[in-house]
Amino acid sequence: MLLSWRVSRADTGNLRSIAAMLAAVALFALMDTVLKHLSAHYPPAQVAALRGLVALPLVVGYLSWRRAWPRVWRVRWPLHAVRGVLAVVMLTAFAHGVSSLPLANAYTLFFIAPLLITLLAIPVLGERVRRSHWAAIAAGLVGVVIALRPAPGAFLGWAGLAVLLAAVCYAASAVLGRLACRTDAPESLVWWSMVALALGAGALALPQWQPLAREHLGALVALAVTGFAAQLAITEAFRHGQAAVVAPFEYTALAWGVGLDIAIWGVWPDAPTLLGSAVVIGAGLYLIRHERLHAQRALRTGTPHP
Repeated sequence: MLLSWRVSRADTGNLRSIAAMLAAVALFALMDTVLKHLSAHYPPAQVAALRGLVALPLVVGYLSWRRAWPRVWRVRWPLHAVRGVLAVVMLTAFAHGVSSLPLANAYTLFFIAPLLITLLAIPVLGERVRRSHWAAIAAGLVGVVIALRPAPGAFLGWAGLAVLLAAVCYAASAVLGRLACRTDAPESLVWWSMVALALGAGALALPQWQPLAREHLGALVALAVTGFAAQLAITEAFRHGQAAVVAPFEYTALAWGVGLDIAIWGVWPDAPTLLGSAVVIGAGLYLIRHERLHAQRALRTGTPHP
């Protein structure tokens, strides 16, 4: 009876986390749609700065409600400085990429990030990577090459490379975030990332800063609300459920990307994009499933799971 109750509680936590992850992915997709819309009117660095600026009031209110300000200042500054630079480069590059690429194409390339996190965890976190990890990373890179279709003008070259740069920065920031969370409060990561975007990207955008048009005020409000709500939802997703169960639902972003491309811009994904995304997603799902099976085997045998 006790065992079944524990299993039931675990299942309930997973279902709650899956729902939160689905909500987070939907909100991030809507936020990216707003970013793509604004990127058609403002320079990429300005779009990145606006992402940080509009989020700051909501983050200030959230931190005040959580009474988290003392924890925000007790941090390892070098780590947060590097993450701040990565955040500026990531969002600036992503804004440049989605200004020319359909969302589905951008998401296909960005899906390499989970595999890059696995790769970067070796030198930064000291994690051991098994052969299955290397196989998944290699397969993911093959999927990206398929989607990029290296040919003259294919995949709008520089835009695709910009999204790949954004994925690399995201992966590096995520790994450094794991390292920072060993000593620093999670709220500090959100706060200093938004400050870095507002100030760092703002400084880059200042020479070419364009006055904000009144008709874009609604888009800026939507950018603030969707980004902030998405952060809360993804935090909730990994708080109660098993990461191996919840993480695969992040790939539903591709469905949102395809749907929004069709509904708003009338753009349908082509065959290489879908094939490349299938390979990348398959590699990620294989890695997640392998990790889950390995953890279950270690639990049964009593051996530590690295």
